[in-house]
Amino acid sequence: MIAVQNVSKFLGNKELFRHVSFHIHPGDRIGVVGPNGAGKTTLFRVLLGETDPDQGAVSRAKNLSLGYLPQQWSPPQGLTVLAHTQAACSELFQWRREMDALESAMAEADTPEEAQMLAERHAALQSRLEHLGPYDLEARAQRILVGLGFCSNDFHKPVASLSGGWAMRVELARLLLLEPDVLFLDEPTNHLDLESILWLEAYLQETRSAVLVVSHDRFFLNRVVRKILELENGRVEMYQGNFDVYVKEKALRRRILEAAKENQDARIRHIENFIARNRVRKDRARQVQSRLKMLEKIERLEAPGVQETVRFKFPEPERCGRRVLELVGVRKVFGNHLVYDGVDLVVERGDRIALLGPNGAGKSTLLKMLAGKEPVTEGEVRRGHNVKVGYYAQHLWEELKAENTVLEEVLSISGALTLTSVRTLLGAFLFKGDDVEKKVGVLSGGEKARLSLCKLLVQAPNVLLLDEPTNHLDIPGRQVLEDALTAYAGTVCFVSHDRHFINALANKFVVVHRNRLDLLPGNADDYERVWKRGIQGEENDGVPSYPTPLAEPEGIVKSKLKIKERKRWEAKRRNALYRQKKPLQDRLTALEKDLDRLHEERDRLSAVLADPATYHGTNDVAALQRRYRQCEEEISRVTAQWEETALALECLERQFAQDNKSIG
Repeated sequence: MIAVQNVSKFLGNKELFRHVSFHIHPGDRIGVVGPNGAGKTTLFRVLLGETDPDQGAVSRAKNLSLGYLPQQWSPPQGLTVLAHTQAACSELFQWRREMDALESAMAEADTPEEAQMLAERHAALQSRLEHLGPYDLEARAQRILVGLGFCSNDFHKPVASLSGGWAMRVELARLLLLEPDVLFLDEPTNHLDLESILWLEAYLQETRSAVLVVSHDRFFLNRVVRKILELENGRVEMYQGNFDVYVKEKALRRRILEAAKENQDARIRHIENFIARNRVRKDRARQVQSRLKMLEKIERLEAPGVQETVRFKFPEPERCGRRVLELVGVRKVFGNHLVYDGVDLVVERGDRIALLGPNGAGKSTLLKMLAGKEPVTEGEVRRGHNVKVGYYAQHLWEELKAENTVLEEVLSISGALTLTSVRTLLGAFLFKGDDVEKKVGVLSGGEKARLSLCKLLVQAPNVLLLDEPTNHLDIPGRQVLEDALTAYAGTVCFVSHDRHFINALANKFVVVHRNRLDLLPGNADDYERVWKRGIQGEENDGVPSYPTPLAEPEGIVKSKLKIKERKRWEAKRRNALYRQKKPLQDRLTALEKDLDRLHEERDRLSAVLADPATYHGTNDVAALQRRYRQCEEEISRVTAQWEETALALECLERQFAQDNKSIG
C-alpha cells in the first residue's frame, strides 16, 4: 500500500534518517520504536504526505485512505463527543452521491474501456461503504467510545469541554470507527487507563486496517504488532516479530556486525601494514598500488552506535518503622464530587504497590494525600517513624523555576552535597558540560522529567510516591528507571499504565474504584486476569466496571445455607435459568440464519454490480442497486436485534451468577 524508496530527511543540520526503504502491506501491524528525538513523528509525517522527504520518494496506492492520531490535537468547536466520532458520515454521503453519479455515467459510457473504469471506481466505493457499514454507524461509534472509557452520559458533551487526554480519546474513537486502510497512531496509550489499553489491544488485533504505532509501552507492542521498525542513529531497520523478538534479534545482529567490523578492521590493518612496509621498495610498487586500490574498494562497515541513556541508582535509604503510611477512615470530597468514602490503607516497609484503576478514579489524589500534598476531608493520614517521603508527579514540573539553570535547580536542594557530586549526578541524567547551564524554561518534557527525577534522588527518601514516572521516557530510559527501582531498598507506591514496568516492580496492587480501595498481592498480570474474569459485572450505563477482587482464595465458600438446602436451591435456579435462556438462544439461532442468508445475497449482488458486463446487458441496474441497499438495511436491523438478544442473554447469566454469589 505504501512504498518508501531511499528516503532521507534532515532537521536543520541534523540528519534524522537516511536512505530508508521499506513497504507497508495490507494487514501489517508495525511498531515504530527508537529513542526520543530519533525522528519517529517526522517519519509518520513523511509517510502521510504532510512533509516531503529531502531525498527519495514515497509511493501510495490509488484511493488509499489514511488515518493519523498525533500526540497533540486541538478539538473542534461546536461538536459533541458522539457527533465528532461519527464525522465519517460526511464521507459516506459523498461516496453515496458519487456512486449515484457513476451509475448514470456507466449507462451512458461511449466505450467498454470507459465503462470498465467507471465500474472499477463504483466497486471500490461500494466496498468502502460495506466496510464502514453506514446503517449501524451510531451503534458502533457508541461501542468504541464505551471501550475507550466513556459512558452514555458523555456522548452529548462538547468535545471542546473535555480535558486534553479525554479529547484525544474522542479523536482515537473517530479514527477507529473510520477503519482507514492505514492507521498511524503516535503514542496512543499515553492518555488511556489500563482497561482502555486492554480494549484497544483487542480492537487493533482484529481491525482490517494496517497499523503503524509509535509506543514506548513494551507490553502493548508485544500484544499488537508483528513487525518492529527501529529508528536509531539515522538508520531505519525492519524486524519481524513483536518487541521481545526484536530485542533478541537486535542483540544478535549487533554481535554479527561487531564481529564483521572487527574482521574488516583486522584485514584493513594487515593491508595498511603491507603498504607501510613496502611503499619505498621499487620491486613492490605494483603490489602496493594493488593494495591501495583494494583499500579504496572496501565498503567500510560502521560500528553499531551506542545510545546514551540515563544511569543512576537510588542511595541506601535510612531505616524507618514497619508501618510506613496509613489511611484511617479517610473521606475525600471535591465540591459535590465524592472521591473516597471511609477508606483504610496500610503501607508497610518494603511494599511495592501499584495503584490501578480508571482515569479519574482518584489514584493521583491518593498519592497526594499520602505525600501530604492534599488534605483529607475526614479521617487521618498517619506517617511512621523516621519516614522521609519523596514525591514525583508531572505537575511538579510547574514548580521548577524557569529562570534557574539546571545546575542551580539541583543545588537549591542539594544540602551538603559538593558541587562536584551534583555535576556528577547531573551527568548520570545526561546533563553534561554546558547542558547544566541551560535554563529550565527551555527544557523539553523528557528533560524536565529527568531533572525532576534527579532532584528526587538528591533528597534520599526511604519512601517513593511516583505518579506516572515513565511518561516522557523512551524505552531505554524506562528500563534504567525500572532497574534503579528494583535495586532500591525503600518502599514504593506508584501509578503507571506500563504493565512491563508494573510487573517488574509491584508485589501488591491497589484497585481504586467506586470510592474505595482494594489491596491485593500480585502485579499487572494478576490484575488483568481479575479484570477479564469480570467478577463484578457491569455498571448501570453499560461501561465495564472495575473488579472487586475476591476476599478469600477461590474454592473457599462461606455458605450461609446448609449443604442440602443449597443444592436444592441451585438445582431450582439452574432449571429456571434454562427455561428463561431457551427462547433467547432459539431466537439467536434464527437471527444468525437470517444474517447468513442476507450476507450471501449481498455478496452475490456485490459481485454482479462489480461486473462491467452488468451495465451493457438488459439488467435493471437500478433494481439491483435498490435490492443491494435493502440487504444492507436488513443486515443492520437484524444485527441490532441479534445484539439486543445476546445482551439480554448475557444479563440473565450474569444475574444468575450474582445470585449464586450472594449466598456464597
